[in-house]
Amino acid sequence: MNTNSVFDLSPPEKLQLVEDLWDDLAATTPDAIPIHDWQQEELARRKANLQSHPANGVSWEQVKSRIRSRYGR
Repeated sequence: MNTNSVFDLSPPEKLQLVEDLWDDLAATTPDAIPIHDWQQEELARRKANLQSHPANGVSWEQVKSRIRSRYGR
């Protein structure tokens, strides 16, 4: 790869770079990835809401089904 910047990469090369970076982050321990206070507060709010109203929760299978029906995949 003879480029001076990631902005010089072709679209397929950029996609590959993003995928490689994402895979590397996914292999990182969760505590090594910083999380903002507002994100932590939002997660706590959502968890409390789900614990208070478990019937409002949606299973992962339902989520996938909705996405697939919406986007045809």
